[in-house]
Amino acid sequence: MVVFVDANVWYSRTLRDWVGRLYTLPETPPFEVRWTEDVMAEVLYSLRRKHPAWDGGRITRIRDLLQSTFEVGRVESFPMDERYQGKDPLDAHVHAAAVACGAGILLTCNVSDFVWDEDTAPYDVLHPDAFLTLLDDSAPELIRAATLSMNQYWFSKTGSANLPARLKKAGCPEFAERVRRHTQGQEHALLKTTD
Repeated sequence: MVVFVDANVWYSRTLRDWVGRLYTLPETPPFEVRWTEDVMAEVLYSLRRKHPAWDGGRITRIRDLLQSTFEVGRVESFPMDERYQGKDPLDAHVHAAAVACGAGILLTCNVSDFVWDEDTAPYDVLHPDAFLTLLDDSAPELIRAATLSMNQYWFSKTGSANLPARLKKAGCPEFAERVRRHTQGQEHALLKTTD
């Protein structure tokens, strides 16, 4: 499944981490990520506006990590599509790129901005909460492994993980509950990483 990821998803550290982990953890990822330089520019611009005191290296690391993780996913050419019916004309490039790369899913936090007649929609528009929940439905073992990996990372870095709280804050309450359930029973494995 080809997924075009909108800038508002990449903007969230939590959502970046989850999309990245679910893409890199398995030998064969359950989805292919697509992005554009326009989307990347929007992410970096938004992060800089939100965090004016961040040093340039931090912004550069985010960009480099996204590009290296999803390097084969860059969409370089996408003619603008006159059929775009979204609410925000500034999102026409997102639609055009999703169509050009043959995306089956447009992953965005602004689902209502992309309005389509279901019979003519060129792709499904999903919120990250719905997308991640669907992945849990189809590959619960992957979500369980990613949950353990993310818990271990945050425990080693900060001494606390609380992935469900991070996901709720990122607008993914249903997936947060799924992750909470996956976390149950992982306490033993987490204690091993802190010893």
